[in-house]
Amino acid sequence: MEPIYLDNAATTPLRDEVREAILECWTDYGNPSSVHGWGRRARNRLEEARERIAGVIGARRRELIFTGSGTEADNLAVLGRWRAWRRTHEGAGAVVCSAIEHSAVLAPVQAAGREGASVLILGVTNDGVLDTGALEEALAAEPAVVSVMWANNEVGTLQPVRELAERCRDAGVVYHTDAVQAFGRERVRVDEVPCGLLTLSAHKIGGPTGIGALFVREGVELEPLVHGGGQESGLRPGTEAVAAAVGFARAAELAEREREAEAARLARLRDRLQAGLLARIPGAEVNGGNAPRLPNILNLSIPGVDREVLLMSLDLEGVAASSGSACHSGAVEPSHVLTAMGRDSEQATPLRLSLGRTTTAEAIELAIERIAHVVERVRALAGV
Repeated sequence: MEPIYLDNAATTPLRDEVREAILECWTDYGNPSSVHGWGRRARNRLEEARERIAGVIGARRRELIFTGSGTEADNLAVLGRWRAWRRTHEGAGAVVCSAIEHSAVLAPVQAAGREGASVLILGVTNDGVLDTGALEEALAAEPAVVSVMWANNEVGTLQPVRELAERCRDAGVVYHTDAVQAFGRERVRVDEVPCGLLTLSAHKIGGPTGIGALFVREGVELEPLVHGGGQESGLRPGTEAVAAAVGFARAAELAEREREAEAARLARLRDRLQAGLLARIPGAEVNGGNAPRLPNILNLSIPGVDREVLLMSLDLEGVAASSGSACHSGAVEPSHVLTAMGRDSEQATPLRLSLGRTTTAEAIELAIERIAHVVERVRALAGV
């Protein structure tokens, strides 16, 4: 049975070009903090990779900090910013985020709350778009940081990041955006969107796992979360993963070069998948379909099916899918994203299908048949 991978929002296959770039680094070695020849060569590779990624997003090389993941970058942005703010301000202060953030943002926001911050969670519309009026109220609290993702990882909805960043800048508040899902599919440029902090991850764009990056605009102060060395401008101590950084740079350049054509192709495939499934599955509803969204994510609420049974049945049919964030793949509670969008408990147990560079038109047609067949079988077994 031909496998169909529709979980690219969780991770993407490593590109051949990226693998080759990584292997070239592994033929040589050296700690980039060492002063001898091996160390200098490693340092040169690391700084070249940093400059290349920074160039893709319109940043300066010194404004890009490598981390071990997008999750670590989010934590450094939110919690690191809160702790730095606390050093120089009186009072508890506030930390602001949207109700549909990834747990990589929600968890450090709650951690800041345990350290004394006021936590303000902003609601979204039924289509998963931030209520900008709520932001205005939150800015009155003069928060240490406002964090609103560029694109949602479950339903794919896009936020008005330029407007949000400009409003925060005008209010003198640091704005952070998690651009992990958007990067490579949307135009992500920090010279066009005045955010203070921005998160990236390599494995969402055909790069290696185990490396992320945080853009830190010059003048934005952060408190490091890890201590023990001076690497990455003192914000992320530890010997840098040079080969992973080089692979990240290659993946970023390829993704940006192909972005417009690939986004158009994926949107066509997603729309065909959506139309086919809605025609074949009675009662299915698209979540976030009325808002601007990423071209590669389709999120459906399918009544009358158990989420875990559905996913396991699809896996047996060779279809890789998910019900939301891979970080919560074993969770049984409803999606916090869909709950924030006003969905009830049944609607909040969705099926997420996410396309990628290796997705073909033939695979989409097969997916429509297999998914419709599985849903029909699962409903029949449940007596629906």
